Amino acid sequence: MNDTFMKTKPVFPLLVSMALPNVISMLVNSLYNIVDSLFVAQINEQAMTALSLVFPIQNFVNAVAIGFGVGINALVALYRGAGDHDKADAAATHGMALSVLHGLLCTLLATAIMPGFLARFTADSTIVSMGVTYSAIVFFFAIVNMASLAFEKIFQAVGRMKLTMLALISGCVCNILLDPILIFGLGPVPALGIAGAALATGIGQTVTLVLYLVVYCTTASPVRLRRKALRPDASLEGRLYAIGVPAILNLALPSLLVTFLNDLLAAFSESYVVVLGIYYKLQTFVFMPASGLTQGAMPIMGFSYGAGNGKRLQHILSISLRVCFVIMAVGCVLFMAAPEWLLGLFDASEEMLAIGVPSLRIISVSFLPATIGFILPTMFQSMGQGGYSLAVFLLRQLVITLPAAAILSGPFGLTGIWASFILAESIAAGVALLFYNKLRKADPVLC
Repeated sequence: MNDTFMKTKPVFPLLVSMALPNVISMLVNSLYNIVDSLFVAQINEQAMTALSLVFPIQNFVNAVAIGFGVGINALVALYRGAGDHDKADAAATHGMALSVLHGLLCTLLATAIMPGFLARFTADSTIVSMGVTYSAIVFFFAIVNMASLAFEKIFQAVGRMKLTMLALISGCVCNILLDPILIFGLGPVPALGIAGAALATGIGQTVTLVLYLVVYCTTASPVRLRRKALRPDASLEGRLYAIGVPAILNLALPSLLVTFLNDLLAAFSESYVVVLGIYYKLQTFVFMPASGLTQGAMPIMGFSYGAGNGKRLQHILSISLRVCFVIMAVGCVLFMAAPEWLLGLFDASEEMLAIGVPSLRIISVSFLPATIGFILPTMFQSMGQGGYSLAVFLLRQLVITLPAAAILSGPFGLTGIWASFILAESIAAGVALLFYNKLRKADPVLC
């Protein structure tokens, strides 16, 4: 995608062309997560519990990969909008190098903490053993996952959305096809159980990375990884982290939230922990398309801001808010109307249905104010205003939710815990709007 296309194409068709491949790929990714869980659930309930307990740390590792990639995406798009292609190359190069380093650190740290982490939530040695087995294999591929997602964000920043869609779908399809083969065994392939699910995930991620490497090495790209661009640049790296850290926290804080909520829920029943794990799997069908929309909007926003075109930036913002609201409203209606069917996908017991049906209906109300919590921080990131994004993300996932869940669980039990989601999203949305109004008055591009 060339600069003229980014500057002159009507906003809505441009947003659709940039966002739709992301939305499709995110939906496929959500499907693969669900299918992965469905196969694991067929092993036994202990395996599903182990998967639910590993999820927070696995989600954190993915959050580091995706969130830091957002920083790469935003800076590459911003520098291209400003016409500084050397800086765009430098942002991509430093971003890739740091992503690989993050992958190595995540492999070492996540593998080391898992036995103690799992033992905190269950006394069942079988669940702990299954969780350790699954996590050791999944985190072995962390470097592959980090590099793959760095390439994804670089290609997205230059408008190659169809490529990233095809690469992600290829990895997901590979994972789905390998799941039953590796978990239950087929022909000469032995049944590996939960280890097979982890191995299928890692192989799928490897397929995606290989496709990116083949395309990068065989085609021309407006942004290239250059060895000479690796010289130390504290200012550039600082900007990558200033944008990437809020995005990481936006994706990683749910892991902390889930860990905290698991502590609260375990006091009621282990089934409550499983219901929460299932909710987060189902939630991806709503939040991942919204994330795909923001990933499509971000390079357009960053390019427009870098070019000093505030009117186009605000037009993109308006359209993005409306589209995101439709996604969230559809998700809310689905969770309200068919919670039994959604939980039934995971062979939910009568106890789990009794707990899960009202839970899904209450939490789904939080989807509506979350629209603002998705889109406005995306604009803040595209403008390099990582601090504002960080503040909104902290309110959504930590500052409000954790104490509210702890306080409300006393008098209202589970209902109070689920209501804390609605409270946090609503307050965060209000604060995001205050930040936006402040920027409109202070930033000359938006004035």
